[in-house]
Amino acid sequence: MTKIAIIGVGRWGVHLLRNFLAHPQADVVAVVDPHPERLAVVKQQFNLDESILLTTQFSDLRQIPELSAVAIATPATTHYHLIQDALKGGYHVLAEKPLTLDPTECEELCQLAQHQQLILMVDHTYLFHPAVEEGQAVVQAGKLGELRYGYAARTHLGPVRQDVDALWDLAIHDIAIFNNWLGQVPVSVQATGTVWLQGGSSGRDGGDEGESFSSSPLPSQKSAGLADLVWVTLTYPDGFKEYIHLCWLNTDKQRRLAVVGSHGTLIFDEMSPSAKLTLLHGEFERQKNLFIPVNQSREVLELKSGEPLQRVCDRFITSILQNTPPEISSGWVGTELVKILSALTASLNQGGQIIPIQNSKFKIQN
Repeated sequence: MTKIAIIGVGRWGVHLLRNFLAHPQADVVAVVDPHPERLAVVKQQFNLDESILLTTQFSDLRQIPELSAVAIATPATTHYHLIQDALKGGYHVLAEKPLTLDPTECEELCQLAQHQQLILMVDHTYLFHPAVEEGQAVVQAGKLGELRYGYAARTHLGPVRQDVDALWDLAIHDIAIFNNWLGQVPVSVQATGTVWLQGGSSGRDGGDEGESFSSSPLPSQKSAGLADLVWVTLTYPDGFKEYIHLCWLNTDKQRRLAVVGSHGTLIFDEMSPSAKLTLLHGEFERQKNLFIPVNQSREVLELKSGEPLQRVCDRFITSILQNTPPEISSGWVGTELVKILSALTASLNQGGQIIPIQNSKFKIQN
């Protein structure tokens, strides 16, 4: 049994609490949030036992001698110090994405976890989605033929963040999926954006969990404003390119991602109620100077059942009990994604300049 504390019970933290309360090998012994009213709400909502410590102070966790793990769901700007304190305290850590907002800090935390022989896992929930797992199998099996390019759209009307722009809020999901499917990471990136709602020097304290814990906008985003629309281009070592459309000011809500190959297109459409993962077969047959479409068909792929976040929580607990690093969503995976987002921010601030990504020893695990 793993004794675990939940840090932050805002919008996402309550789902972590729900899943760990239901896990047969997890024992939630504490909940931390700086807002007493939130603690009161979750106590009533989940009918928490009186033995569970409800506190506004992270330092109070030291009162629990058998505590072995924490799940952190606080604004990204608070992650570094919270995770560092947890690792130094001897706790395994599951952190909400992004790991931090600085690649150097991410690497430092990964090295600290290794030195302490502790699990550091990032909650990249999409990597545990049945459609993403099946999609990786399809791509890696070569069913699409020669890969051509990829594209994605993640748009909606709010919520509008006040600590990070649409790039940091939305792009990490699609980049994580593309990296996972391709088994590689980009070598260069490019981004352009448009600011409508929050111009230069805008933004206030906030984060993934609303006003939980103190946080502030990225310095580079404070001066430039927070982009509401961002266009992203990622280039991979083999020349594969992916294009991502991000916007939180668009009533056309989309959660759609595709990889195009010489033999067909694989589409992950999260908004589809009955066909979340579809393989569109088709290719060209050349007849003299003409290219004739042939072998066209549509295949809706069957998916395993299960809540992705439940799988995240289960993998975290299993990794602790078996002392096996969670390669699919390790701290190093989170570090690589933060490195990509940081390079994209540099491109955005430089008007769309192509930014190379520093070589890394990290390899995507398949």
